[in-house]
Amino acid sequence: MTSPAWRLAPLCLLLFSACSKTPETASPPPPVAASSVPAPSGSSAVAWFKGDVDAAFAEAKRSNKPVFLYWGAVWCPYCNQVKATLFNRADFAERAKQFVPVELDGDSPEGQKLAARFKVRGYPTMILFRPDGTELTRLPGEVDAQRYLQVLALGMNANRPMKEVLAAALAGKPTTADDWRLLAFYPFDVDEEQLVSKAALPATLARLAAAVPPAESALATRLALKAFVAQAQVEPMPKLAGDAGAQLIAKLLADPAEVRSQFDLLIVEPDKIVTLVTPAGGAQRLALAAQWSTALDVLSQDASLSTTDRLSALGARVALGKLPGATAVDAAQLRSQVKAADVATSNGFERQSVIYTAAGVLTDAGLLDDSDALLKAELKRSHAPYYFMRMLGGNAKKRGDTTAALKWYEDAWAASQGSATRLQWGSGYLNGLLDLAPADEARIESAAGKLFTEAAGTPNAFYERNRAVLECSAKKLGEWNAGGKHDASYRRITAQAAQLCAKLPADDAQRPVCDSLFKVRS
Repeated sequence: MTSPAWRLAPLCLLLFSACSKTPETASPPPPVAASSVPAPSGSSAVAWFKGDVDAAFAEAKRSNKPVFLYWGAVWCPYCNQVKATLFNRADFAERAKQFVPVELDGDSPEGQKLAARFKVRGYPTMILFRPDGTELTRLPGEVDAQRYLQVLALGMNANRPMKEVLAAALAGKPTTADDWRLLAFYPFDVDEEQLVSKAALPATLARLAAAVPPAESALATRLALKAFVAQAQVEPMPKLAGDAGAQLIAKLLADPAEVRSQFDLLIVEPDKIVTLVTPAGGAQRLALAAQWSTALDVLSQDASLSTTDRLSALGARVALGKLPGATAVDAAQLRSQVKAADVATSNGFERQSVIYTAAGVLTDAGLLDDSDALLKAELKRSHAPYYFMRMLGGNAKKRGDTTAALKWYEDAWAASQGSATRLQWGSGYLNGLLDLAPADEARIESAAGKLFTEAAGTPNAFYERNRAVLECSAKKLGEWNAGGKHDASYRRITAQAAQLCAKLPADDAQRPVCDSLFKVRS
């Protein structure tokens, strides 16, 4: 079972490009033009290099300062959360004087090509480089601001890249306490498998947890939790032997200070981890789920956490409450906390994250009407309403209302802005048609034609996220035509795509990628 996107680590991944089913959330009103609502203005005193990466590295060499690269997008909820809770802080601005900050937007003309250069895809990604361009470490996007600043300081003082640190730790070579801390907080989910493959990640994290010096037991716990999270995201999910995992988690949950310290991991996949470490149908599973739910209830009321994090803790309780025999979270409590978060959040950046998370919690709890009402009310207020239209389409899909779902996906594409974003949302609409209305060849051909036309006018259409979404749609089109079920239509679609590829110069690195995607498959 795949978890809702909001329940995963705070990372705006390829929401429409994963080649599974269309993302998940009534006759919709006319689409709201995104340009009618200005993006919220930031109060950060940081002097960002906006997209000019080479100029940033030139300045880094001149000043002998590290480079801090932030990769994000206007619509991304957790990018907006970072802007609202980290980049606008005076202590972050003060720290930024010690590095060269560069902001790279995925919708900038060179954004996706630069993404390939730096191996970034999921939003947000934050990386520290030496002045000479050597990558030192990637920074976690899910911890609270104070912890983030501590990890940032460690990264800036690092003596060697994380690749070397990891190799030394796994080989049992001397590793400092600061190195162990950087490893424990390293975001393996946004390094594009540069250090460890996804398949090897659970075992690697478990090895690291076992190798941490006894004096750093909290870091060992953190790495063990990360191993559980990584293992819980393997499909099909295996069963861990023994009950050491359950004992470790129960001990952690009994310590309020440790719960607060590890909150960012405790809100990710708790239902899957409980299933992973306990026997099916036994009292141990229900007891651990109840203990975890109690700890999450405390986190959901913790004013020292951001509103988004408190809502995520609430949503994690919803997930635990769905386990067989577990107690579901009271619907009245859900509605009350969501309403309070809505009323209390006025910052435009923060609202993009808060409303996304709150609506996801309501949807996951089966309160689709409440989720719809929250999302629809946000359309005129958000600087990126197309993001919430997509969620409304997901709600409609859950209801079995195909007409409304496709209308929302189409409206979201129409309202979306930015070259990479439009390809992503256009691919999402096409994929939705292929999933929900496979017999409607005319509509599918029209959507594919429009998508390919936009790709033809998009710089770097076959790099990183752009490439991923087009690969996804190309794959789904091939599956749609399996056995020649829609052969005439499919051949017209691929012929148009071939014309797009033919317009690329023969020596362009994108040409073979395009040709391989859209050749007619026999």
